[in-house]
Amino acid sequence: MPQLILLSSDKDKYQRLIESAQLPDLEFVTNPAQAELALGEPKAIRDALPRLSQLKWAQSIYAGVEPLVDPSQRRDYVLTNARGVFGEWMSEYVFGYLLFLEKRMLDRIKAQQSREWKRDESGTLRGKTIGLLGVGSIGTHLAEMAKHFGMNVKGFTRESEISTQVDTYYHGNDLLKFAAGLDYLVSVLPRTKGTNQLVDQAFLQALPDHAVFVNIGRGNSVDEAALVEALQEGKLGAAVLDVFEQEPVPVEHPFWSTPNLYMTYHTSAISYPEDITKLFIENYYRYCEGKPLKYIVDFEKGY
Repeated sequence: MPQLILLSSDKDKYQRLIESAQLPDLEFVTNPAQAELALGEPKAIRDALPRLSQLKWAQSIYAGVEPLVDPSQRRDYVLTNARGVFGEWMSEYVFGYLLFLEKRMLDRIKAQQSREWKRDESGTLRGKTIGLLGVGSIGTHLAEMAKHFGMNVKGFTRESEISTQVDTYYHGNDLLKFAAGLDYLVSVLPRTKGTNQLVDQAFLQALPDHAVFVNIGRGNSVDEAALVEALQEGKLGAAVLDVFEQEPVPVEHPFWSTPNLYMTYHTSAISYPEDITKLFIENYYRYCEGKPLKYIVDFEKGY
């Protein structure tokens, strides 16, 4: 009988949802030494690893699993992460900001506050080019929504070309070619050694001056000093950042006062227990049937 430990601040809600599914043979435990299965936040699972002596499978409730893929951690179990559930929420976030900027919402608000009747023309997403830095499940959802708005879609990936909504793919050394001509650049990259400061000064210089950069992936992918410089010098139209190299962002960080930079606080997509539970249930049946689990993390790649 598989024994599951819940390692989440929402463990009571997860237990209620899983119990309502009436999964066969599953037993909940609170003693890590008894647990064959674990479900929870990556940091909580990492902290419990020394005591999870029977662990065979861990399901992360987040897409990012950096604490668990660190080379210093155990790798003698199957790790799966949350995929296929964040595309909708992140697409709402990204296109909410794209429309906010194209429709000049801030200017409209300021005009109202100053009692000015200003009929400046708005922009449109139709015909604009969006570049997706990373085209996994989230990037695929973004590409589909971009096509809904009539946009051209470019994608940069290591190898895969899973989205048919991407008009042109770029790989390897074509990063600067990918950047050329973009109106919008959206990074959904995971945190790996290969993504460290991929968006550097050269990359930012390859973008048109009016381009808008949106980062919903991980903060390590950006050379933050180069980004500040590009915005201060007017070499980039705007930036929307939900993730940062250091979180929370220190109060003395220049981001707080950089012009045309919009910050949110790692909130573009939230792990809702209802969504994660569906993933766990599907994988639980596969686990019991001896089938390969979905969304297995490659410890070497980091995702």
